[in-house]
Amino acid sequence: MKIAFLGPHASFTQLAATQIFADEELVPQSSILDCFNAVKNNEVDKAVVPLENSIEGTVSMTLDYLYDFDVLIETELVMPIAHHLMIHPDQETFERVISHPQALAQTFHFRYDHFKDIPSQDYSSTAAAAKLVSDNPNEKWAAVANRYSAKLYGLKIIHENIQDFEQNHTKFIVISKKKESLRLNLPKTSEKTSLIITLPEDHAGGLHQVLSVFAWRKMNLSKIESRTLKTGLGNYFFFINVASEWHNVLSQNAIDEIISLGSNVKFLGHYDEYVFNE
Repeated sequence: MKIAFLGPHASFTQLAATQIFADEELVPQSSILDCFNAVKNNEVDKAVVPLENSIEGTVSMTLDYLYDFDVLIETELVMPIAHHLMIHPDQETFERVISHPQALAQTFHFRYDHFKDIPSQDYSSTAAAAKLVSDNPNEKWAAVANRYSAKLYGLKIIHENIQDFEQNHTKFIVISKKKESLRLNLPKTSEKTSLIITLPEDHAGGLHQVLSVFAWRKMNLSKIESRTLKTGLGNYFFFINVASEWHNVLSQNAIDEIISLGSNVKFLGHYDEYVFNE
């Protein structure tokens, strides 16, 4: 199989993809959108993309594309994230820090305390930032990336584990067009069902009606997040995770009742969550 991932090589997403698909062909993509398009256009069988970080929250682009694209979630992997500050071995100092916006946000306090006057620059991924520093030895740049990026691109780590919180984890999901659930040889932590729900109109109590469907059935919601539909102010869709086993009667009846209220329900899949510890 061909598996797309948010690249380039040595990105955190590739590390997650390697844990899930150790023996498959991994194909780097330059953006999350490219990952979704690769699945849509049948260029790959599946894709691995980041969904949520324990510090910075949901990756909004992934959530938007789950709404826009006809894909399903097959599994979820939670992986610890460690950030390091690295420079080209020919340099001793740096005048700019480059990395993915989330990595910069996750290391903000460290950089504020130690390098307050050094500006930062957003880049497409942590690994791409490391490659950029490697390819430009004459520039006084530093990258925030993982240890594998430093090794692959020959950079020198000058500060280790600079994330602001020790418990820094990211959830990665596998998407495809197939309605199936992957089983991994890793510790399983939970089962969940992911839904995207749009209300028929913006009226008082609309969301309450939807949530009541789960409440009286005692179905626990582990996540509910609203995202704008980009069709005007006040128009949203809701991403919901139901944390439980799938019950053919109970779960399906809940979805049917939400539809009967006039809401649109997009079923993203019932799948297992696993955890990987280095």
